[in-house]
Amino acid sequence: MDVKNAGSSLDSLVSSFNARIAELQELVIGRNMYPSSSITDLSAVDTTLKTLELQVQAIKGRLREETEAIPKAKKLINASLRQQKKLQNMSLHVPSLVPDRMIISNSETDRCLFSEFSGQEAGVESLKLDEEPAAVPKEKKGRGSPPLWHITGSELDSLSSYMRGRLTLEKVNAALNDMASYAEANAQLIAAPRKKLAENVLEKALELRDIATMEGIKGKHFFLEADIKGPNLKLDNTGKAILTVLRHLCRISETRVGHHRVIILQKPQ
Repeated sequence: MDVKNAGSSLDSLVSSFNARIAELQELVIGRNMYPSSSITDLSAVDTTLKTLELQVQAIKGRLREETEAIPKAKKLINASLRQQKKLQNMSLHVPSLVPDRMIISNSETDRCLFSEFSGQEAGVESLKLDEEPAAVPKEKKGRGSPPLWHITGSELDSLSSYMRGRLTLEKVNAALNDMASYAEANAQLIAAPRKKLAENVLEKALELRDIATMEGIKGKHFFLEADIKGPNLKLDNTGKAILTVLRHLCRISETRVGHHRVIILQKPQ
């Protein structure tokens, strides 16, 4: 190695050594600048970390409890669905006419009987429907035509401008005509003998028959939100505004059965 290269290497080594000394000096200065507060800050960080660990453990415990409760909730839901189905079957076999000797006129007695029945969950579970129920006179299927209760111009004008929007009397009454046709089609499916129903409508007809037996719907004309397909009433912004107006004017009422939104046509007062 010649003298020139050796001198260059020595200069580089000295430069690196000086840089390292400068770094150590800076570190010493930084350590001695706040000697007491640095320990306090580290203690606070440690306390915060411990608190966070406790919170995480509590969250894990809560999640574990919720996970263990899911099977119990599923069993409760299944038991409730079975109970609902049994009660629906019972309601189908309750006679519409009761002999005079069985009529209870005392409303307080009725309430007591209902309370006693609702409190006997185990008793209802043990009910057996194996025995063939006594023959009950069937209700007449014919309900007449669906009510077609058109609104008047004064009723439409009585609404706030926000609710009325751009709706006209013709649009709203045309939508009512569509609703009556939906309800009429459903009534025909409900009344049709099962053996005459095509396969593609059999499932809907059976579903409609179950809905028609529900409290508040029985004996009334209704249709489902899924039936709304025009020509005058559609599930767009205009259609939703029409439904809002008709609810406000008591032409229709709504309820939910399962995942269905059921719309009931009201009769003139």
